[in-house]
Formats: sequence, structure tokens, C-alpha cells
Amino acid sequence: MSTFRATRATGSLRAAFTRWCRALAAVTALALPLATGAAAAASASPASTPGYRVTATIPVDGAGIVDVNPVTGRIYVTQDVDNTVAVINGRTNEVTATIPAGNRPFAVAVNPLTNTAYVASFPGHTVSVINGRTNTITATIGLGATSYAVAVNPLTNTVYTISPGGSLVSVINGRTNTVTATIPLVGGGFGVAVDPFTDTVYATNANNNTVSVINGRTNTVTATIPVGGGPYGLAVNPFTNTVYVANNGDNTVSVINGRTNEVTATVGVGAGPSEVAVNPLTNTAFVVNGDDNTVSVISGRTNKVTATIPVGNGPFGIAVNPVTGRIYVANGGDGTVSVITPR
Repeated sequence: MSTFRATRATGSLRAAFTRWCRALAAVTALALPLATGAAAAASASPASTPGYRVTATIPVDGAGIVDVNPVTGRIYVTQDVDNTVAVINGRTNEVTATIPAGNRPFAVAVNPLTNTAYVASFPGHTVSVINGRTNTITATIGLGATSYAVAVNPLTNTVYTISPGGSLVSVINGRTNTVTATIPLVGGGFGVAVDPFTDTVYATNANNNTVSVINGRTNTVTATIPVGGGPYGLAVNPFTNTVYVANNGDNTVSVINGRTNEVTATVGVGAGPSEVAVNPLTNTAFVVNGDDNTVSVISGRTNKVTATIPVGNGPFGIAVNPVTGRIYVANGGDGTVSVITPR
């Protein structure tokens, strides 16, 4: 493909994704008041903090990682206790389906454009593919290595998993459900995230306190960025080209400029930060702190913590629905999902 055609194709994808995100922004004003009212009725004694309110606590089995489809409003929670994924209706806050998903499913990520969820099994060396319309497994992809995290680029329909033991990223074609490449890392990979606008993949290396930057077109590591101690999960704001990295070892979040691959800020958060979620429509990052049972809210404009929200016991996974503004926190210690709604 010529450079002109490739650029034009990429521009079309960006335009389509931008229109989709703007559509989400347009319905937020209508959806948020309705969601807030429905959620407030779901909990008899909600916790609150300035700007945010825990409006529901949903019981599940051994909550691990959580992700949300903002188009359908469905939430997916891995349950490694019974080898399933719970599907939650975001309108009613009720579990509507439980899907068997391999041996100890740990991580989950959603492609909202294809209504597909991908579930990584940590010891099972597989990724289960869930049809979001039927709640059935349509494929099981063998990886040949353990998988601790999973991320999706919806524009290219590409899935990325990371193996801490093998220190590699596996690349999966979302159309054919086949592994098309493996990318070696150095330092025990842990978390993975994608910027769909730049087609860039970011992977944390917990053993050497760095983030690997991967070109999604060539599947090669193009840069290595030093961050804080023990980096775990990370998330990208594609609108600002900014990456947020939870450093579990020193209770900070490293803020990376995706254009320069430089850390522009280090933000102190709660104890034991593990995962990050970003709402690109509000330019806000949410960091789950597993050791003090809280979520730190970071302003993307000021890089400061603006709120600290108490949640359930042993929180680890976190996701945000930009349509409703709701944040979902998987609490592994008490087997629940905390639903946080902006006030």
C-alpha cells in the first residue's frame, strides 16, 4: 500500500472512531441523569465522596478484572474462582449471564465496534472469544504462554495479550482469531494498553520498572520508558495521547506523553495501585488502590488527585463507561463490583 493510501486509510479510521466517541459524548448528557437515578435506587447505604458516589455493590464470584462495552452498557467481570465471566446489565446492575471461560480466566477486554469480549486465562495459555450478543464462546485461541492482561485496538480489530513469565506480547487478529506475531519484552511484562489513534501498544515491565512502546503496524519495540517502581496496569487517553501507569511498588502513577515518550508527571496515589481506567470524554484517570481499598481520581488537565473514593475489599480491576460516566471496580477480596457514579 502506498504511503498516501495508508495515510488516508488511517485518517478514515480515526475519523470514524472520533465520530463514535463524539456520539458517546452527545448521549452522555441524556444518559447520565437516568443512570444516576437508577443506580441510586440500587443501594440502600451508598458511600460517597466529593464529586462521586458509590451507588451500587454487585455480588459476583471472585472478581478479578473488569471491562465495559459502552455501546451495549454491558460489564464483563472475570471470576477465576469458578472459571467464568459474569455479564452485568449496566442499567439494572444485575448479573444477567455467567459464561464458562477456560481455566482461571483473569483478564478481559472488549471491542465495542464488534461487540466481542476477549478473556485471557492466566494458567490456561488461552484466550476465549465471547460473542456479546449471544453470550457464548465462539473461539478459543491457544497462546503457548500464560496471559496476564489483554487489550484491544478497535480500529484495527487487533488483540494484544501479555505474558509475565515469557516476557512477550502476543498479537491476535480479531477477524481470524489467530496469533499473527509475538513480540519479546525485557523485564517480565505485566500490563498492556493500546492507543487506537496512533496504533501504538504500551506494555509494563514490572521487573525493571519500564514501559515498552510497540509500533502496532510493525510489531516492533520502538522505545523503552523508565517509570516508577513495580509498574502494573496502565491505560491510554487517545484524545490527549497520554498514558497513565500504575506503579505498585511506590504508590505513584507515571504520566507519559505519547508523542515524546517522556514522563511528564508523577502523581502520588493510594496504597498498592494496580490498574488504571481513563474516561477520554472528561479527561480523567481512575486508579484502583488495592492495599487501602480506594480509587484515586486524577485530573488529566492538572495531573492532580481530585478525589479518593472508598470501595470494596481488595479492589484490583477497574473500567469506566464514558457514556454514563460510571466507574466499575472489581473487588477480589469480597467478591463484589462497586459502581461509582459522578454526582
